[in-house]
Amino acid sequence: MMSMTVLGLLGLGALFALLALRMPVALSMLAVGFVGTAVATANRFIIIGMDADKAWTRGWKTAYSNLSGEAFEAASNYNLLVIPMFVLMGSLAGASGMSRDLYAAAYRFMGHLRGGLASATIAACAGFAALSGSSLASAVTMGRVALPEMKKYNYTDSLATGSVAAGGTLGFLIPPSGGMIIYAVLTEQSIGQLFMAGIIPGIVLTLLFILAIYLIVFHAPEKGPAGPKSSSAERYEAMLCALPILAVVFITIGGMYTGFFTPVEASSVGACITLIVAIARRSLNFQALRTVILQTMSATATVFMIIIGAFVFIPFMSLTEVPADLVNLLTSLPISDLGVLVLIIVAYIILGMFLESIAMLVLTIPVVIPIAVGLEWDLIWFGIIVVIVLEMGMISPPVGINVFIVKSIAPDVPMREIFIGIFPFWLAMALMLVLLIAFPALATFLPQTLTG
Repeated sequence: MMSMTVLGLLGLGALFALLALRMPVALSMLAVGFVGTAVATANRFIIIGMDADKAWTRGWKTAYSNLSGEAFEAASNYNLLVIPMFVLMGSLAGASGMSRDLYAAAYRFMGHLRGGLASATIAACAGFAALSGSSLASAVTMGRVALPEMKKYNYTDSLATGSVAAGGTLGFLIPPSGGMIIYAVLTEQSIGQLFMAGIIPGIVLTLLFILAIYLIVFHAPEKGPAGPKSSSAERYEAMLCALPILAVVFITIGGMYTGFFTPVEASSVGACITLIVAIARRSLNFQALRTVILQTMSATATVFMIIIGAFVFIPFMSLTEVPADLVNLLTSLPISDLGVLVLIIVAYIILGMFLESIAMLVLTIPVVIPIAVGLEWDLIWFGIIVVIVLEMGMISPPVGINVFIVKSIAPDVPMREIFIGIFPFWLAMALMLVLLIAFPALATFLPQTLTG
């Protein structure tokens, strides 16, 4: 027999041990959640005086019931239909060349400025993020288009790769963000409200990234030389080519904001329109369509596996009472609510140096959400803060996933140069957090108007 708190801490230790052994996140959470539920349930019955054999029988029955029930609940969640639909929409946009058109339009308007190609990359990443909802897809797609152009115009490796790595993270904040969908499901918040909450911070963070580029080239103009200025006709032509992708974004996001679509309906409409545009452009052959479908199925299966693992792991954490004990500990400390928030952000930043963002999200939600509820924070606002801190982890050494994505596209660029390049953008994210804490309405205004 042991205390439930000790059991919970042992479970967390076992989980991190499995992750250190490179076991997939989803399977790690499934294993620890399943075994932990059995042990915690048996332990609880033994404490109240039940015979040990009967207690263990009850514990394993509960664990099996929890495994099947939670897996079915996660897999049959209607709201999760947005994941395959938005993934499909992003894959179709990339395969059909719509992403290249978006970058070309941004390049025509900004390429003649110092640092203009890097700024165009950030703007194009923001636009593509509004289609794909994926930071990795944004970094890969825009990296392949933008890095050769910046190399052609003698941009330094640090600025070129840093802008692609940082711009890709916008896919985790700008709706339809996959991270927001998972946060909404695990915390039982509205996906639509979270999407609306991400719009203003996403725009502000995009502008902060562009401001960071401006400051870099202001102090060192040789890092981002100006390119040739496009004519009005070239800009007009580029805007016409980019019009379909802008229309899809306007219809899906605008439809959700006005209440004309639910998030699930918006994702389906967006995927359908993107498919029609891709067919009309004659850019989809059988091989390309097969690749798109396989990419969508693979990404969807991965996310669903992680969600199922989280659904099995979270009840185990609730049984152990570790989240409740942590809430009591933090609320009893002689620090303000802001101090608690800063502690959580610092903990996320440290974890982000070693864990992948989705994994960190599903692992920490069972612990941090009870704290947020106990301190009566707005969970929509808190979700945006969590998402931005997770974005910081995507470009933080030594594990920043977007850095490795960019490295795979530009293998000749040393890792050191890439990490040097992302530092100004990391500071821009930190400034965005400060703005959100000082002005919560940046995240809450649109959701409140949506529900109001």
